Order: sequence, then structure tokens, then C-alpha cells
Amino acid sequence: MVENGYVKIKDIKPVLSGYLRKTLLLIKKNDVPDEKAVHDIRVFLKKSRAVLKLIRSQDEMELNNRDLDSLKKAGRLLSDIRDTSVQRKVIKELKKEYPDLFINLEDNSIIASLMTTGDQQSDQHPEIIVKIKEAEDLLYKTAYRIRFRSMNDFDPHMLIKELGNAYDKVSGCYLSARSQSLETNIHEFRKRSKDFLYQLYFFRPLNPATVKSLEKKLDSLTRNQGRYNDLSQLIRSLGYSPGNKNPAALDELIIHIRERQDMYMKKIWPAAFKLFCPGTNFINLLGFKILVI
Repeated sequence: MVENGYVKIKDIKPVLSGYLRKTLLLIKKNDVPDEKAVHDIRVFLKKSRAVLKLIRSQDEMELNNRDLDSLKKAGRLLSDIRDTSVQRKVIKELKKEYPDLFINLEDNSIIASLMTTGDQQSDQHPEIIVKIKEAEDLLYKTAYRIRFRSMNDFDPHMLIKELGNAYDKVSGCYLSARSQSLETNIHEFRKRSKDFLYQLYFFRPLNPATVKSLEKKLDSLTRNQGRYNDLSQLIRSLGYSPGNKNPAALDELIIHIRERQDMYMKKIWPAAFKLFCPGTNFINLLGFKILVI
């Protein structure tokens, strides 16, 4: 929204504080958060980091760096729980689709472990609780620092400039991933896409319908990127290497996993081209009627 030449966007501090508050409520709800809670916690952490990147040029740099580092560490501490649950879900889906194949994979210890891991992780339970407690401590300290930090005088034009920088980063990652579809490139493309998506939220007042539509497209894009990445992590967890003498059943399983990845990539590239095609004007894409950036 632009009133008398003043650009108005959503207040940042209440939203950022809300993300951290909701994260702490979820992490304290049970000794070990369930699959949905871990997913929601990690989303709030990513949203919080995206906000800190957006305000970075106008924030207290030392504190901003510390907060970003703390949130990144907290996410990593919880990543094992999330990754294992997702891989278990995918393996069970594949077993349901290819039951005869999995008969020949019964001796695979990694697959057997993934199939049985879940509520039965009694051996890992104490270790998981320690990690969760460490993540909780990091979040408390971050929330405390932000509580006493002034975040009322951000220049909205500078924030729009930072949003443009985020868009440029995604566009660069898209071009790298499209030119050379390495898993590392696709993963980086996904991370920067999420930053841009979560930062966009604050600019809804400038053009609500267009921004919400763009958020919806980005959300669909990042979901498909996430599913592709989950499958890549599963392949790594299986310790698969095409150069080794693998059992035929494992080779076939990997082919089916790659087929799923191909399906997601067919959805990713056309959507990404519409959003990040080289030469796309960032301001026109968002429909902002702002001349000064």
C-alpha cells in the first residue's frame, strides 16, 4: 500500500516474534515432537531466518548473525527426526507400489531399519531428547534477543531492495540448476526460493491479489522441490552408488525413485521458467507501482 508517497508493509517484529513463540510452543508440547510438529517447527525456523535476511542491512549486524546461526543450528538438530520420518513414509509407499520387489530387499538392513524406525526408536530416544533441549535453548535465547531489539524504523524502500536481491539470487540459482541439474544446484535453488517466498508475505499490502497469487505458485514450486530433495536424501541414506556391484533389486528400486524425481522435475521447470526466466522484471512480476528502489 502506498499512502501519500509512504510505502506501508506488514510490521516485521510481531510476525518474527510470533514465529519463534509458536516454535517454542510446539517444541515444548512433548518430550519428542511428532512428525507434523517437527515439520511445522522447521517451517517456522525457515520463515524466521528469511525475515532476518530481509532486515539484515538495517538490523544490528552482530545480533543478526548470531540469530541466523542459532536458528540454523536448531534446524539441524531437528533434521534427523524429520528426514527419517519422511524416508520411512516414502519407503512404505514404494513397498505398497512394488511389493514383489521388496521381497528381494528383505535382507537390506538400511531398508529394514527405515521400515521399523518410528515410535520404536527407544535406543535413540535419549539422544533425541538432548538435541531437542539444545534446540529449545537456542530458540529461547534468540527470542529473548529479538524481544528487546528495536524493529520499528525499517525503511520499506530498502526492504523492497532486499526483496529484489532475494529474487536475483533465486533467478541465479534457477539458471544454474537448469543449466546443470546437479542435486546441489537444485537444493540451493529450493532454499533460495523459500527465502523469497517467506519474505514476500510482508509485501502483501502493496498488491494483495498479485502477491498472494505469486506466493501460491512459489509454494507449489517449493513443495515439488522438497519432494525431489527428499528422494535424493533417501538415495544417500541407502548408501547407493551406481559404480558398485549392487543387488539387482536395489538397482531397480533406485530407478523407481529416479522416476519419481523425474515426475517432480517435469512440474518444477515450467513453473520456475514463468517466475525466474532471465530478463524478467522483478517489479512488474509483483505488480508494484514503485519507481524508487
